[in-house]
Amino acid sequence: MTGHPASHSWPNRLGAAVMALTLTASTVWATTPPIPPQTYTLEATPTTVAWGNYDAAAKPVLTIQSGDTVVFHTLLTSSPTALEKAGIAPADVEASLRKVFAEVKDRGPGGHILTGPVAIAGAEPGDMLEVRIKTIELAIPYAYNGFRYGAGLLTDDYPYARMKIIPLDKAANVAHFAPGIDIPLHPFFGSMGVAPPPTFGRYDSTPPTISGGNMDDKDLTAGSTVYYPVFAKGALFEIGDGHAGQGDGEVDVTAMETSLVGTLQFILHKGVKLNGPQAETPTSYISMGFDDDLSIATHKAVRDMVAFLVEQKHMNRDDAYMLVSVAGNVAITELVDRNKGVHVVLPKAIFNGPLAPAPTP
Repeated sequence: MTGHPASHSWPNRLGAAVMALTLTASTVWATTPPIPPQTYTLEATPTTVAWGNYDAAAKPVLTIQSGDTVVFHTLLTSSPTALEKAGIAPADVEASLRKVFAEVKDRGPGGHILTGPVAIAGAEPGDMLEVRIKTIELAIPYAYNGFRYGAGLLTDDYPYARMKIIPLDKAANVAHFAPGIDIPLHPFFGSMGVAPPPTFGRYDSTPPTISGGNMDDKDLTAGSTVYYPVFAKGALFEIGDGHAGQGDGEVDVTAMETSLVGTLQFILHKGVKLNGPQAETPTSYISMGFDDDLSIATHKAVRDMVAFLVEQKHMNRDDAYMLVSVAGNVAITELVDRNKGVHVVLPKAIFNGPLAPAPTP
């Protein structure tokens, strides 16, 4: 894992399977030079976006090899008409957004404009997809935040709709929310995921689930890595819902919504099974739980972190549970997308030397 010591990689569940793959590759490369990893650029166009869904039956718009990198152009989730009504000059509305709104008729059930799906050659159910987030750049100099009746945590307190345009100052690295209020820019993609199991059908892009999707986890910025279980042939990765920044919870139903350009590298791990998305940043391990019931989501996230410590740090279950309590940070990532999101963040710095397997009490 680029930039992280091997001993700190989150899912070291590769074992003999990866060793066998490595030996096989070495044998082949002795006679056939490997194909260097490629970099592709995927613009957001009417033929390269999935509007509001993740689907195991979707046709990929691009197929890549493990090790390849894709530069994704993504679009914010608002109409040109709404942006202009909120104060954006017509000339400042992205032409690509106008074209997508005008030409894409196959929409739903969710409202996110997602770039993809991208297939990874050889990915099959039961594999794991490692997605390294290399860079995230602003595509436009503004974001919006908005609420409407029927969505958001305090919807009964606000029985109307409002949208606010927020200028983004890339040079100063802040968003000018209001006079006297500047928010540091913290760009990340609210929605990143693979296709869910085929039995899910065309899955709504709104609630996050075992395949990721609309996780709205503000820690997943450039330099982070997300690991996904593969449920469909090719994995079928999609990305969008760009945010210039967000508070934990995303309480009014939107963040600082904007268009982003992200550079991501994809690594396929054969036969490595996960229950759901997991992640790491340069400084932390992250487990995740999603459910309509906040308590159940929290249980899932804590259990996954305990399992990680048992499997990867060779701790006994009692000590693992205790460590999460004394060093792990449980946070709500989002409250407003039907399935609530909870994550446990465990700092890597606490592991300051070789770990001896602890005896089971």
